[in-house]
Amino acid sequence: MTNSVKIIGAGFAGCEAAWQLAKRGIPVTLYEMKPVRFSPAHSSENLAELVCSNSFKAMRISSAAGMMKEEMRMLSSLCLECADECSVPAGGALAVDREKFSRAVTEKILACEGITLVREEVTEIPDGNVIIAAGPLASEALSEKIAEISGGCLSFYDAAAPIVTAGSIDMSRAFMQSRYDRGDPDDYINCPMDKEEYEAFYDALINAESAGVHSFDKRRDVYEGCMPVEVMASRGKDTIRYGPMKPAGLTDPATGRRPYANLQLRKENRDGTMYNLVGFQTNLRFSEQKRVFSMIPALREAEFVRYGVMHRNTFLSSPGFLNPDFSVIERPSLFFAGQITGVEGYMESAASGILAGINAARRIAGLDMFIPPETTILGALARYVADTSVKDFQPMGAAFGLLPPLDTRIRNKQERYEKTALRGLGDLKTQLSSDRFFM
Repeated sequence: MTNSVKIIGAGFAGCEAAWQLAKRGIPVTLYEMKPVRFSPAHSSENLAELVCSNSFKAMRISSAAGMMKEEMRMLSSLCLECADECSVPAGGALAVDREKFSRAVTEKILACEGITLVREEVTEIPDGNVIIAAGPLASEALSEKIAEISGGCLSFYDAAAPIVTAGSIDMSRAFMQSRYDRGDPDDYINCPMDKEEYEAFYDALINAESAGVHSFDKRRDVYEGCMPVEVMASRGKDTIRYGPMKPAGLTDPATGRRPYANLQLRKENRDGTMYNLVGFQTNLRFSEQKRVFSMIPALREAEFVRYGVMHRNTFLSSPGFLNPDFSVIERPSLFFAGQITGVEGYMESAASGILAGINAARRIAGLDMFIPPETTILGALARYVADTSVKDFQPMGAAFGLLPPLDTRIRNKQERYEKTALRGLGDLKTQLSSDRFFM
């Protein structure tokens, strides 16, 4: 059928794109290579598998991540629908039980009339209407085809944090509190350290042995947004005390003071039986992770159910190759979506899938492309990946810095961000209400 669409990859972006097309009556064939073949970072047969953190970041609209989620809800996001069903307490953030979330997405895709899921590896780029959402870990064969049409790809390494069992955490050396008391105090377990404990831990961390690089790529271009904690620590003794071990907004009840350094643990599943080490993405050897992270007093007897891993991600040099509707400039019926386009983060990836799916549907219908207003996070990201004035293109996540300033200067940051969000959400609502495609 000339009006059907083939989607390669059933991660966040691919599932969102398929959902947008199917709800508009356009037949979709969704290809997923699992379980025929797994990437180095994937292990579940379910779609939209989480491989790093289980957090989708802040929910409040005075944050860029929260503002973007509201925009996605206005566009009927499948992933947010499932995230709401599978959420776990995480203070002001939206975090999910990763297994339940992926299962929920899979079940909705399988039950959706108009979507045919095909479990096989795609090694060629098909003709016709196509969305490539193969993710940053596309198979080698498909990656070669993508490189041929795009003039080459860039690549970087992404890292995941370890997970420990709740019962193995020494709560006599830990306390429950959300930073700045946002959300439920039981959302996070805090692992404080005094100066002497931290310095011993720091010395062990920067001298620990890293794991080898996978044979599929020997490059070591580490992306700033998901940097291994040992690489971050190597930049200076206090670097991680201002990063993943910052004690700001916390008070240790054992001392009545702010800790010298603090590691937060966040629920990994709804039952609270597992916790991940927030911000502790790592490429240390498994034995080294056990040795070094167990130097944190609350984790001395910690049982690790998953150690941190590191894997290659690949993204396009999108400016000059993609339009802001995520279609290929020289082949408008071919779209890309997900982190391979240069958007960074779970929700950003899902958002690009929403826009690619909507625009594929609009192109089939003979309508102009849909780009959200420049005052929205979605609109700003869409423009960013297509902006040829951007030099040294790097992945970008939701950020207020992408948006135009308000007409009136507001000194208070939170008030300024909230006004910025309300402006963008209002602009998107106006755009959608005037477009019969969304009625």
